Amino acid sequence: GSPDLSGQPAARAGQTLHASCVALDAQRAVLILGASGAGKSSLALRLMALGCALVADDRVHLMAAEGAVWATAPAPLLGKIEARGAGLLAAEALPRARIALVVDLAQEESERLPPERQYVICGEALPLILRLHSAVIDAAILQYLKGGRVA
Repeated sequence: GSPDLSGQPAARAGQTLHASCVALDAQRAVLILGASGAGKSSLALRLMALGCALVADDRVHLMAAEGAVWATAPAPLLGKIEARGAGLLAAEALPRARIALVVDLAQEESERLPPERQYVICGEALPLILRLHSAVIDAAILQYLKGGRVA
């Protein structure tokens, strides 16, 4: 069955979440949610290796503007990403990016072709993907940012 996301906490305008964010460009970013140790930074690093740019790691500031949700890094964290076991790494970062997709590593996807899910942030409903069983999550996220979902 599908998880019931109707009771999810919605981020408020100007809220900072424990999350990571990388982007294909300033208009196509993915917000990665999950508990501490869930692999948010690791997934962000893998997406960066595939060509995405860092927006923010560990904490992401979100705000609604221009009919979209925008992500920025808190100033002390700009251009830094944690690689567990390797330290805090420097990375060129986008100053801000529009969230096009939310990935929640706290919930596992059980369906092969899941329904289109949504996550509400700052009053905006955004597409949601849950943690996948397979190792293709990196490639699936990248392709989602490039081409969107058709079914």
